[in-house]
Formats: sequence, structure tokens, C-alpha cells
Amino acid sequence: MAERRRKTYPRTALSTLGASGQAIREHYDVGNEFFQLWLDETMTYSAAMWKETPASLAEAQKRKRAHLIRLARAAGRERVLDVGCGWGSCLEDLISHYGVGHAVGLTLSSAQVEWIESRKLPRVEVRLESWEDHEATVPYDSIISIGAFEHFVRPELTCDERVSVYREFFSKCHSMLRPGGWMAIQTQAYMRGGYCADSPLSAVFPESDMPRLSEIAAGFDSLFELESLTNDPQDYYKTLEAWVARFHENRDRIIAVSSQRLYERFSRFLEGGLKGYASRVFMLLRFSLRRVDSRCPGRSSGAGIGTV
Repeated sequence: MAERRRKTYPRTALSTLGASGQAIREHYDVGNEFFQLWLDETMTYSAAMWKETPASLAEAQKRKRAHLIRLARAAGRERVLDVGCGWGSCLEDLISHYGVGHAVGLTLSSAQVEWIESRKLPRVEVRLESWEDHEATVPYDSIISIGAFEHFVRPELTCDERVSVYREFFSKCHSMLRPGGWMAIQTQAYMRGGYCADSPLSAVFPESDMPRLSEIAAGFDSLFELESLTNDPQDYYKTLEAWVARFHENRDRIIAVSSQRLYERFSRFLEGGLKGYASRVFMLLRFSLRRVDSRCPGRSSGAGIGTV
């Protein structure tokens, strides 16, 4: 059998250290109507929060966004950045429910930009831009990133190269935040196992790979103080269950707005995610970080435990 070649994309102005703009668009720009048929009405494409039994998927998603907004200490702040803003549900919450003065969202999906701009949300700015290219003319008070971290590195990178990318990301965030500023991140991560080139997940998310907790920690070490960290894999499992049910219920409509091939590819992807969480191959991390503004007073470069 001939070896299957992984699809690759040329570097462009929208390429990142992780998935390129073209790879991101291949996934997210298949049509907003396609995603509308199986996501909740807020078009939130990341794990919801099911700590308490909600009345709907939309309410579980709203609870997740509220939790991360609290972790980022974003309520009432003047400027908040959402890295990987999706279709803008968190941006809308920040402006409409949490009194944020100005919310900026970054995405590499043209379809998502068009969707958000069509909403004409006040005090919301969305940019077709990577975190690497974004420049903060005024410091942010808080930064939130939900479900974007999984696209920051490519599968072929070594462990050291992956840590270097994460280090660059956190350094960039540190430089964009005001002193004492906060970050909140939700991301999937490997608990065990690793990237599989022929898996249903890699077929849907080309040029992307999940992080490991140790790599994330090495990335923010000395730049941010870890304030809280939870692993909630059951939340992604339940979210995937809800998506799978809606996906199959709307099978004919989904195929009508896309294709049989796309339906089957995403069906395998969603079912593969369920298996990954059921077997605890994946973790769902939610954590908050506070910007480190200076080194400890009176501490020399050689100081350590037991030194005076």
C-alpha cells in the first residue's frame, strides 16, 4: 500500500508557527450554515461546562464563557483580547453582560470575521490576524483564549520547538498585558498518547497538534504566575455527546448545505473525540495566569531554596 502523504500548505502572510491560515480556513470556512446545524445558537465551538445540569447546550456554553471571563478578571475592564475568538460569542458576552469597554477578537477564519461583523456588535473589533502579528497599541487588561491553543504548533515540531512556540506566545501576551493583568485559557491536551497522522482528528484539523501540560508550563514559567488549574475531561465528553446527537439529527440538512463526504469526515471526527475522552487519552485544561511584573525583591540570579 502506498504511503499516505499528509497535506501541507504554503507559508503565507496569514501563516503562523502552528496551523497556517489556509489550513484554518479549510476547517472553519466550510460554511457558517454547516456549523449552525449542530452547534448551539451561540455558535460556540469548544467544550461547554456541565458542572450543574443545564437546560440546554447553549446554557452550558454560557456557563463556560462566564467561568473563563471570571478567571481572566475581565468584568468591567476597559480592553480585553480574545485569541481565537471563533464566531464571537465570548466577545458578545464581554460587551453585553460584563461591562467591558472594548473587546478585540483574533481569528484566521474569513467566515468567522464576516459572521461577527454582520452582527454589528458595539465596541467589538475583530481582526483576521494571528497572535504573532497582532500589535497592541494600548495594553490589554485581560486576555482570554478558548480552544485556540490546539492550533499553535504543528505535529512535526520537536518538544523543544513546541516549548519555544508556547514561550513566544506567552511572551507576546506578557508584553500586551498591563502590569498585574490576567489570562484565562481553555485547551485540550494529551494525557497520554500522541499525534496520529491518519486519525479522524488530524483529518479535520490539519497542521495542528494538542499541547502537553508540561510544555504549557515551560512556556509561561517566570512570565506568569499560575493561579488556578483544572482538568475537566467529562465536560468535553458531554459536549461531544450533544454535538453528535445534533449532527446525526440534522444529517440530511447538513449534507444538503455541504456534502456527503464532509458529513462523514466530521462524523468520524466527533466520534473519535468521544473515544479519546472516554479512554482518557485527552485532557481538558482550564487555567488562569497572572502577569509577573518583576522578580522577587532582593533575589539574585543564583538565589534558590536555602540561600540567604
